[in-house]
Amino acid sequence: MNLFLLIIGLTFLILGAELIIRGSVSFGKKLNVSLFAIGVVIVAGGTSLPELASSINAVVSNHADLAVGAVVGSNIANLILVMAATSFLVPIDNINQNQINQAWINILLAIVLIIMNLFILPFNFFFGILSIVFLFFIMFLQVKQGTLDVSEVEEKGDYSLFLSITFIVIGIILLIYGSDLFVESAINIASQLNIPAAIIGVSLVAFGTSLPELVVGILSALRRKVDFALGNILGSNIYNVLGVLGISSFFGNFNIPDVIDNIDLFFMLFVTITILGFMFALKRLGRTYGSIGLILYFGYIFYIYN
Repeated sequence: MNLFLLIIGLTFLILGAELIIRGSVSFGKKLNVSLFAIGVVIVAGGTSLPELASSINAVVSNHADLAVGAVVGSNIANLILVMAATSFLVPIDNINQNQINQAWINILLAIVLIIMNLFILPFNFFFGILSIVFLFFIMFLQVKQGTLDVSEVEEKGDYSLFLSITFIVIGIILLIYGSDLFVESAINIASQLNIPAAIIGVSLVAFGTSLPELVVGILSALRRKVDFALGNILGSNIYNVLGVLGISSFFGNFNIPDVIDNIDLFFMLFVTITILGFMFALKRLGRTYGSIGLILYFGYIFYIYN
């Protein structure tokens, strides 16, 4: 029953995120907001909305370990499950400097989390403020450098003002209700199986909240827009650390749980360096990376459950 509720909650999260993206893009068009601005704020961050909703709910429910686990696990899943599956379907040959820069930012953020864990630094209001400032700075640079593929924004459709607002409101309701179901059922599954909530977060919850990125990646591969998929993954990981953990820290102070130790954080750093290494050495992400990534991911899942 809890697994069924987990799936229902996840479905509401994904559907709510999609409605918010569609409604917000259409609303922005009605107000003549720049497509670049819409793309940065809404589309790039939109696939991180499930992580954000479930993390805030987890922190408020005094289960911050689930939130941290979900972010770490989601970043790992994005790089070696989503990106590996995408590049295995259609190799990515058009690696540009902006994507390399995003990979470097991902490495820097992984190092920051490792340092915070080593010195037991808390996620608090001050961390949240710094995170949001850095996030907006990065978004500003993306707009300035033209990193975003605004064709994805243009394809989201144009609805009436009433329908746009309705989409946003329904999307928010689905996100709130879906996050309640998702977090509560994940905690129940963890307690029934005597598995720490953080482990459920880094695996089951992380896989679930990475589904939007997986869908975007596979659709991008099928439509031969794999370079967009790469930018979406790297950007989503930045949002996860700065946006999800940053905003969540406004709702309560928390630390990286003991069960999400340096092995998980160093593994996240390792897979980020791996994807950057392929970008530099081979100038592409092909089926070799796809195969290695998938093997690493399933090996990692096997390791944390044994």
